[in-house]
Amino acid sequence: MVSRETSAQTTAVPSGGVPGTRDGDWPRPPKTRIFTVANQKGGVGKTTTSVNLAAALSMHGQRVLVVDLDPQGNASTALSIEHRGDVPDMYKVLVEDVPLIEVVKEVPDMPGLYCAPATIDLAGAEIELVSMVARESRLQRALAAYDAIEFDYILIDCPPSLGLLTVNALMAANELLIPIQCEYYALEGLGQLLRNVELVKAHLNPTLDLSTILLTMYDGRTRLASQVAEEVRSHFSDRVLNTLIPRSVRVSEAPSYGQSVMTYDPGSSGAMAYMDAAREIAYRGAAV
Repeated sequence: MVSRETSAQTTAVPSGGVPGTRDGDWPRPPKTRIFTVANQKGGVGKTTTSVNLAAALSMHGQRVLVVDLDPQGNASTALSIEHRGDVPDMYKVLVEDVPLIEVVKEVPDMPGLYCAPATIDLAGAEIELVSMVARESRLQRALAAYDAIEFDYILIDCPPSLGLLTVNALMAANELLIPIQCEYYALEGLGQLLRNVELVKAHLNPTLDLSTILLTMYDGRTRLASQVAEEVRSHFSDRVLNTLIPRSVRVSEAPSYGQSVMTYDPGSSGAMAYMDAAREIAYRGAAV
């Protein structure tokens, strides 16, 4: 991706503004920020986080691409992008060398937001990639060759595993975002993920930075949620966003309507929380 210097024009959030509505364009990063959203533990909110952060960023003047690397294709579903049948998808990009430009689709009614969908074919990519040359860097090469649109953010939604798809995502990114749910088993398996990240940094991608941790599924009524949040903050300090994502029925409902919660119910607690998290990410990146 080509670097660019952009004057950071900011607009203050209007007092009394309607939650979820545009409060002015957020500052654009000086170069494309590529986030891998990963955690091998399932059900922590990886896809929900990828989709809603992407939607929130695009609503504030950012050009955003969501790369769906999960064979379940849930991110594609939530963004109303067709991903069944013979639709060109990330499998064809990774395994058959189809150019990314033939796969990426603009999200309906969301200017500036794009998605590279996943189909169930991607489930076989883990095995097929094993015998390929430079198997860990195929996504990186595909992104590097794709310059039709200069994105501000690329969010790569990973499957709940530490296989070759996730390694490709870690190889292609310059930042890692880990969603951690505020529950008892929150940190279980996190050590293995961090060890894998260190291996990728040491051998494949020295520029990869664990820049962002987002606490999800927070239930303020329980003491456990507060304890988990405190423990995560003590381990990772300023990498943890200040915003907590609450448990929200609206967040869970939105994908069934082919929407992010940002458009499904912008006034809900989940939408407002993801908007705040996206704002934090945008302003942190501008300050770098």
